[in-house]
Amino acid sequence: MTDTKSNTPEKDKVQYVAISPDMFQAQNNDDEIDLRELWNVIWRGKWLIIAITTIFAVASVFYALSLPNIYKSEALLAPADSDQQGGLSGLSGQLGGLASLAGVNLGGGKTDKTALAIEILKSREFFAKFAEKHNILPDLIAAESWDMGSNTIIYDEEVYLPENDEWIRKVSPPKMVKPSSQEGKRAFDLIFSVEQDKKSSIVTVSVEHLSPYVAKSWVDWLVEDINEEMKMRDKEEAESSVAYLQEQIAKTNIVEQKNLLYQLIEEQEKTLMFTEVRREYVFNTIDSALVTESKVKPRRTLILLLSGVAGIVVSLLVIFLVKTFNRDESIN
Repeated sequence: MTDTKSNTPEKDKVQYVAISPDMFQAQNNDDEIDLRELWNVIWRGKWLIIAITTIFAVASVFYALSLPNIYKSEALLAPADSDQQGGLSGLSGQLGGLASLAGVNLGGGKTDKTALAIEILKSREFFAKFAEKHNILPDLIAAESWDMGSNTIIYDEEVYLPENDEWIRKVSPPKMVKPSSQEGKRAFDLIFSVEQDKKSSIVTVSVEHLSPYVAKSWVDWLVEDINEEMKMRDKEEAESSVAYLQEQIAKTNIVEQKNLLYQLIEEQEKTLMFTEVRREYVFNTIDSALVTESKVKPRRTLILLLSGVAGIVVSLLVIFLVKTFNRDESIN
């Protein structure tokens, strides 16, 4: 008679363990006990939490009140419409084909004047000229506060004496007593910003300072100086181009080449005219800088809130560390 029992090995058999509702209840009870214990630990240390949080809050109040107000002034600019690109490089797109036929090489293509002007604004060379022209280093590095009533800058007397226009600060090499343009550039980059909106092409130039009047003046000077800088660059390039073209005219007897060269000179004369008549050469001002009435820094309420949160976190860490240390001591 055939044995009907299964021949499946014992290791392949699935064993089922019955889990009773009491086990789930026990687990829930353990979780509840842990949460209750955690709350009890926090509750027992409530006075420590209050004390540490209060210390952090009071310290943050003194810190926030010690920070001077910072004001921000900004100008909105639009790239100026330009019929000329400036120099021979600007003519290559318009007359490049004819120039090639005439045997004249005009060089590169169009240049983005707006992008170029923005990069010049950020450059070390431009800042060095700007700082020297307007003597901004004392207000940039030595300014300590601003007296709203008299609208005067108060300088750190251990750094700079405004009466004698004398720098007296004590520094270690390679720094110099009078700040260099490199040191000034580093300080200026912290408060200066120039950005262009990719969609609208609108450019925003902004400066932050202790004095809203200084911030406004610097923005106005930056816009004025970059327009003047770009104007002079194009003027010098156009004058050099005219001189070059006149030399080429004197060297050739081919009528077609001369006619083309005269057209190129005419375009350069148009550039020179623009440099003479345009005040806002590369940027047109949409919204000029203002003396702002509201500060942008410091955000004292935020400092207080963050300090309060930090105080709570630190106090909880102290409580749990003490609890863990005491538990380890009791085990040992």
